[in-house]
Amino acid sequence: MPISGTPSRAQLVDHLVRTRIAGDVATPRENNLSHYRQLANGVRNYWLGLELGDRWTDEQDVLAVMAERVGVNDDPEYRYGQDTIDPELTVDALDRMAARLRKAAEGRQRVLFATGHPGGLLDVHRATAAALRAAGCEIVVIPDGLQTDEGYVMQFADVAVLEHGATLWHTHSGEPMRAILTGLEREGRPLPDLVVADHGWAGYAGQHGVDSVGYADCNDPALFLAESEGTVQVVVPLDDHVVSPRYYDPLTAYLLAEAGLA
Repeated sequence: MPISGTPSRAQLVDHLVRTRIAGDVATPRENNLSHYRQLANGVRNYWLGLELGDRWTDEQDVLAVMAERVGVNDDPEYRYGQDTIDPELTVDALDRMAARLRKAAEGRQRVLFATGHPGGLLDVHRATAAALRAAGCEIVVIPDGLQTDEGYVMQFADVAVLEHGATLWHTHSGEPMRAILTGLEREGRPLPDLVVADHGWAGYAGQHGVDSVGYADCNDPALFLAESEGTVQVVVPLDDHVVSPRYYDPLTAYLLAEAGLA
């Protein structure tokens, strides 16, 4: 069960492993390697809103970054079985994200929240948005009437999501974030100072030149490549859809405490 209150670093590391947010995660090695290969082969759905050009055409280079920043097994001959996320790297990234959130709070910046993984991360983003609003930040309200080929771009509990058939939709696409930023520009409104997101929402924002931080799973390498290049500022490695969304509560509590927002 999730621990109550704000955990210490050691308590959070233990919790991440017990709930499989990190440690031995559910995503199998063969799925990870398949995604790294698809990205290297230029399949755009795996670029998560980024423009990677021809910089990452060797899947072994992708694997090397993922081993360094996520903690997956670095052996290219290990092709089947369990893969891992290093919980220490998860907490290190949470500390870096907390520093950027603290900067946003101190500057009372405009912050936009979005998720392509509402089944897992919606409440993490919602709680972070509430804490920044309480600190004096402006939480960006997205324009009305936005849509992409996949569905409508909506906002619930301060978090932008994709809605399709009256259901919140899982998406890797950067198009919803493109629609938001284009819509803000069309209305003559300022772009966010910071985007807190995941998947293509985070990738497209960073590619567009907006400060972007977010979360990514070990089978979604594009954001970690972007972090290594400086396009995205911080990416937290984690399993982005575990058994219960409540398992993320201690992670959120730790993040907000480290940011001075608890």
